[in-house]
Amino acid sequence: MRKLLGIIAVAATIAGLGDAAAQTYPSRPVTMVVPYAPGGPTDTIARIMAEHMRGSLGQPVIIENVSGAGGSIGVARIARATPDGYTLSVGNLSSHVMNGAVYALPYDLIADFAPVALLSFQPMLIVARKSLPAEDLRGLVA
Repeated sequence: MRKLLGIIAVAATIAGLGDAAAQTYPSRPVTMVVPYAPGGPTDTIARIMAEHMRGSLGQPVIIENVSGAGGSIGVARIARATPDGYTLSVGNLSSHVMNGAVYALPYDLIADFAPVALLSFQPMLIVARKSLPAEDLRGLVA
């Protein structure tokens, strides 16, 4: 009899656990912080991406432009945010690498952030007029 009561108790406990389902992500709007002023290339890429994310996530993706100090103010806003996946950052080489090499920041760019995706790649070119006698970079430097 004791064994039967134990089995019933375990079965009742297991049956009650079925109601404890995980919360689906996202259950509220997502904020994407752009550490530059509206209208620039980083902001444009963020807005295009936010529109596609809104459709696939089923929640609004709000763009928040927090500019100043070469992107450091906006990145600091992300560093202070709760790490719950509802506040994301869009940055570039300047805001997420160079500022850490040049300035003493109140956050750690390596320890406080995790990269999620590479959004764009922009190769750099050095161009000059055809009348310039240099044929390559070495000649230009000389």
